[in-house]
Amino acid sequence: MDIKTLGLPLAAAALLMLAGCSTPTVVTLQNGTQYLTKDMPETKTKDGFFEFEDISGAKVKVKADEVATIRRED
Repeated sequence: MDIKTLGLPLAAAALLMLAGCSTPTVVTLQNGTQYLTKDMPETKTKDGFFEFEDISGAKVKVKADEVATIRRED
């Protein structure tokens, strides 16, 4: 087998593995606002904030005491 024959299946397998790594998450604030994220938000920073990227690609930084729940999307 040559590299062209093996390249496409290997690339497809790598893409599927990367797609399986993301964990869509819903971050709900105390005021009811919900953010859908691509991955689990980073843990609380030293200054008391959660930082994450929503599904539109916007960076969001929220005070930890404003967050009501963080859960995986069903």
